[in-house]
Amino acid sequence: MTVAWRRVACRRTAWRSGVATLSIVLAMPTAHAQESPEQELPPVVVTARKPVRQAPARRTVQSQPTATQPAAASTATTETNAPTAAASEIVLPRERVNAQPALRPGEVLEATPGLIVTQHSGEGKANQYFLRGFNLDHGTDLAITVDGMPVNMRTHGHGQGYADTNFLIPELIQSMRVRKGPYFAEEGDFASAGALRIDYINTMNPGLWQGTLGMFGYGRALAIKSYPISAGTPWTGNSTAANPVAGNLLLAAEATKYDGPWDVPDRMKKLNGVLRYSSGNAEEGVSITGMAYKNSWTSTDQIARRAVDEGLISRWGTLDPTDGGNSSRYSLSTRVSGINALGRSQLEAYAIRSTLSLYNNFTYFLDDPSDGDQFSQGDKRTILGFHGSHTFKGRLGVFDSETKVGIQGRSDDIDVALTKTVQRVTYADVRRDKVREDSIGLYAENTTRLTDWLRTIVGVRHDQFSAKVTSDTPANSGNADASITSPKVGLVLGPFRNNEIFLNAGYGFHSNDVRGVTISVNPPNTPDAGLPADKVPFLVRSKGAEVGWRARPIAGLETSVALFVLDYASELLFVGDAGTTEASRPSRRTGVEWITTYKPAPWLGFELDVAATHARFTDIDPAGNRVPGAPNVVTSFGVTVGEELGWFGAVKMRYFGPRPLIEDNSARSSSTTLVNARLGYRFDNGIRVQLDAFNLFNARADQITYFYESRFYESRLPQLGETVGVADQHFHPVEPLSLRLTIAGRF
Repeated sequence: MTVAWRRVACRRTAWRSGVATLSIVLAMPTAHAQESPEQELPPVVVTARKPVRQAPARRTVQSQPTATQPAAASTATTETNAPTAAASEIVLPRERVNAQPALRPGEVLEATPGLIVTQHSGEGKANQYFLRGFNLDHGTDLAITVDGMPVNMRTHGHGQGYADTNFLIPELIQSMRVRKGPYFAEEGDFASAGALRIDYINTMNPGLWQGTLGMFGYGRALAIKSYPISAGTPWTGNSTAANPVAGNLLLAAEATKYDGPWDVPDRMKKLNGVLRYSSGNAEEGVSITGMAYKNSWTSTDQIARRAVDEGLISRWGTLDPTDGGNSSRYSLSTRVSGINALGRSQLEAYAIRSTLSLYNNFTYFLDDPSDGDQFSQGDKRTILGFHGSHTFKGRLGVFDSETKVGIQGRSDDIDVALTKTVQRVTYADVRRDKVREDSIGLYAENTTRLTDWLRTIVGVRHDQFSAKVTSDTPANSGNADASITSPKVGLVLGPFRNNEIFLNAGYGFHSNDVRGVTISVNPPNTPDAGLPADKVPFLVRSKGAEVGWRARPIAGLETSVALFVLDYASELLFVGDAGTTEASRPSRRTGVEWITTYKPAPWLGFELDVAATHARFTDIDPAGNRVPGAPNVVTSFGVTVGEELGWFGAVKMRYFGPRPLIEDNSARSSSTTLVNARLGYRFDNGIRVQLDAFNLFNARADQITYFYESRFYESRLPQLGETVGVADQHFHPVEPLSLRLTIAGRF
């Protein structure tokens, strides 16, 4: 629903100088250096090592095929065998990301320990995320990147940090790096609670064809295949001076439809495709990737509980059958990496074109008893950006040392609108804006090994943002800029008999919607139209700390515990659903996370994640000190069985604890416990048959719950006689038991 939006500012001259600096670094002559072995514990997940020549860069690894995936060779850039800097930092290989059934693409992110991914609207809208006691709405404070491209949208029509992952193709995921807390210099905007970096595979040969049919009108067709390409000489898998275009061409295409159990079907129709050329490997290579995605849907948003209790609608009903939307995303990106005389350089660059039109009615007839409260949020933007980095490896005095420096740039050209609608027909504008928002981030991070059992990590990041807003209300137009510097520090002790201890602290931030930075008066067609409006800060400071422990007490068992605290400063929030601002308050979250994985045999694995958080506002206010929507406990337990051939299966239990819905805790959500399961068989000819069950025990629970005022129009629903707004819980139910049958093969 509504999101907080926050942002920091940058100058175009810094953008140009950053590109020039990066070009100089990447132009250095290549050379090779010897890398000394390191004695750290491996990350939480261990995968097979891919042979690569020694170099000053950290190595990547290649995962092995599983019983549910075809062979997929890849050289993704996620550093899956690099020593981790915090107890909560892990890298998940493709097997673990795809080990459990996922009802929708974004749910594969729940492989992240402690993360809840849910939905309160139609299947084309961005998911809602919960992590470390945050209700992250559609992505605020959870930075998500896919193949080096940011997913979070700033100054977005629906909410700051809006992160729509519906374009994800889970079968293409090579690995996902998970970081939590503001301790990593490489992570900038939206990353205070966490940052997820997803990398795609480069090749899949033999290819994959897959078809899925399921209950409630679900259907999905998928094909993935890679082909070697060369320029007249035998293909070796890498480009050479004589054969510069030799490499691999990866193609993926997906089509999905879904109605859901709703009285008004979702009628979701999605088309998705990926085309990638790659050559070389993660240390020395290049890739060029094009992606295209389009989706349309009708949505059953959250509904008032009293409407169900009074029998006005069913649990699967809606109070506005015209809600829904459509979206699209097209991108072109490239990644170039190389080893030079001073270390390893990498450049990622991207161009994204995305559109979104949303139609929602959360309060029915509260504000407008005549035409209703449906509104439309439109967002059309073009994004250009890059991320360049260089890693120096050498010695700091007598100590082994590694320093990574980087520069990140991004420019958003945005058309954003908020209008009032009836059955998707606009009858009044609230505000329309053209926004240009640019940012530059510079960072450096040094890791020094003082002894075999002691590492220090010291980093700093500086971000600058600048923006120009041209509004249809001239008083709300203007320019804005701001900057922020964020230091980070870490200490790693160990390994001591397969134990490590981590200490981390740092500052972070998130940006705010720049329309709230330049606003002066409330826009037309709002309750306070024309009255002065409070401005919001362009950026909001966060600070956090974490102490953690990780161990491998026996073969196949890894466990870690992290205690954390995260503070956010007082801020004002721009409310995208209303086009105005509202006050928020300073907050603190303290918590503990426990992650355990155990693989006693090659065919059997267990995972247990427990996260408990205490979230409170830290100022004094008669309204109360509870943070609405903040979960206190999140737990999951999963089991996977099977090998490359024969029977395989998985089961996962996910517990989403109760949350306060208002500050005084007088209204609370119930908890939600769901169990999903998978059973399948893989034949030696490459055919795979798989049955996925979602909500296996048909739990009657809520995906998400809110508490606010709404009103039913009495001429339509005279039995209620609502002449004023009624405060009530509004919920989106969990879909009932649903089965999906998949048949897949290789080609």
